[in-house]
Amino acid sequence: MDKTYAVFGYVRVSTDNQLENYSIEEQIHRITAYCKAKGWVLIKIYTDGGFSGGNMHRPALQQMLDDMIKVNVDAVIVYKLDRLSRSQKDTLMLIEDQFLSHNVDFISINENFDTSTPFGRAMIGILSVFAQLEKDQITERFTMGRIGRGKAGYFHGGGNAPHGYDYVNGELMVNDYEAMQIEEIYNLFIQGKSINAITKSMNGKYKNRNWTAAAISNALKNTLYIGKVHFKGVAYDGKHTPIISLDQFNEVQRLLNSQQRQNGKNTAQKSPFRGGYLLSSLIYCGRCGARYSANHGYYKCYSRSKSYSKFIMDPNCRNENWNIQELDSIVIETISELLENKEMIQQLILKPAYNKNHPIVAEKINSRIDTINKQLTKLIELYQVGSLPIEILTDKAAALDQEKKILLEQLPSKEGNTHTLTPFIGTISTFETGFKTLDLDAQRLLIATLIQRIEINGDNVKLLWRL
Repeated sequence: MDKTYAVFGYVRVSTDNQLENYSIEEQIHRITAYCKAKGWVLIKIYTDGGFSGGNMHRPALQQMLDDMIKVNVDAVIVYKLDRLSRSQKDTLMLIEDQFLSHNVDFISINENFDTSTPFGRAMIGILSVFAQLEKDQITERFTMGRIGRGKAGYFHGGGNAPHGYDYVNGELMVNDYEAMQIEEIYNLFIQGKSINAITKSMNGKYKNRNWTAAAISNALKNTLYIGKVHFKGVAYDGKHTPIISLDQFNEVQRLLNSQQRQNGKNTAQKSPFRGGYLLSSLIYCGRCGARYSANHGYYKCYSRSKSYSKFIMDPNCRNENWNIQELDSIVIETISELLENKEMIQQLILKPAYNKNHPIVAEKINSRIDTINKQLTKLIELYQVGSLPIEILTDKAAALDQEKKILLEQLPSKEGNTHTLTPFIGTISTFETGFKTLDLDAQRLLIATLIQRIEINGDNVKLLWRL
């Protein structure tokens, strides 16, 4: 290579860099000195600190590949082949599909070869095989070690100890205060409390963590609390002290999987119906804005599930899926709580619309909205007594709801009154007296009369009321 090369340097250390015996600084020093000796122009050095060579998900590597296309660079240089990758497949892909396809050579100082020569290209394939072998051996040793710890009864979660335990010197030690909370969760569930009710109770009583419905559900299924540890789907007897007795745990599993609960007859444990999707038309993703669909037992963001490309808002969205029955129960129980505490309604009321330029017009529109809310409530009552077919009810309710949306859009929120409070309470009362007796279509309509939108953001559920 007689010409002066313009090159990019790449350096990497993983979490095992103490064992590799060369640091980021040392790699940079070697690359810089090599380029100086060759008379090459070192344009930039890309650094990935703390990233494994077992995959391509490294920010500096990806940035280098992007810049390589934009900049007229002749070669990429590393100190050692496995700094580029420990994967045979990834190594060959990078060299052949990325570097050589863009007329960029690859040079490794330690192995003393480069891809500008046939011998260098052959050596790349040979050495990448040994890099892959080394990676596989490390993985095998690591896996064997974790299996050994599991068989010996040790928890392998490191410092991420589950609630109820502390991780001390490689072992789980019972945290008495947190263990008391786990025991209370199990006792409340056995007594017939729903997961949502338990979540509310725990957050009201204990302030050392924020409990979610998902966390409560996971705690009720975690065999760690009866003294088991798991690795790769295999359960081993743990060395730690159990918090929950085997009898308690088995009773909870019986309730979770009981036919009565699966059929939805026990409303304290699950939603009060078995088939259909109560909330699917109301749920939106709080991260990307897409709707949620219901399939395979879960409400899922369209962007994440990609079940219908038309509704994808962000293909990279990773918002949480929610168990259908669990989310249904949360919404139903939240509405039920309003019946027991009417003061909560006052706190939920949105500031009503007020038109400062045309207050008389605003008053008439608010009056019409009040009438629509009363008519929606009346439609539910007529259906409940059997005097109105569901087809007519659905059509009329849809027309009224559309009219209400148009009216609300005409009025910016400025000052407050309670023009929607009375009909809202009336609809809540209808919910209390007749919800369980309605079929799914009527239940969905009643829910939609009360709730305008449900937003999901991870474990958080936000209800936007029609007030």
